[in-house]
Amino acid sequence: MGPTKITPKYRHVSIYLQILAASLIGAGQALAAEPMANACPVDGCEAKILEVKKAGDELALTFKANFKPDVSKNHLHVWWGEQYDIKQVGRNATTFGVEQGKWHRHDDYPNYTTTGAASTSIRDGAVTICVTAADRNHNILDATLFHCVDASAHL
Repeated sequence: MGPTKITPKYRHVSIYLQILAASLIGAGQALAAEPMANACPVDGCEAKILEVKKAGDELALTFKANFKPDVSKNHLHVWWGEQYDIKQVGRNATTFGVEQGKWHRHDDYPNYTTTGAASTSIRDGAVTICVTAADRNHNILDATLFHCVDASAHL
């Protein structure tokens, strides 16, 4: 069977089908794209605590971020604000001239329950819970982009 010959009468249909096929091939890639990228926008990766609720002995936090957290890439660090300064909650603490503190790294988004270094069991009277973005090496990305809330009503 040889190539199909398109008569001038149906040439516009052929062109339309080629455009449609090209659009559908590209659409598959667009549909597969993540709704939110892990890379930081130009303004930097930001995360905020929208809600705090009691979850047994722990706290259930709801975050809003401008990136999709992934522990192997950019992710979130949560800590108790009275225990550590923002500059202490990453492996790059010494670049800020401070001693490294403790935090809990995770990519639970948008819902997270405190655990590890962010557990209520180790808060030692702290009532302020904080979040910031960190990179794959657990360095905080920007010491000016963090958010803290008073959780005392839920402790």
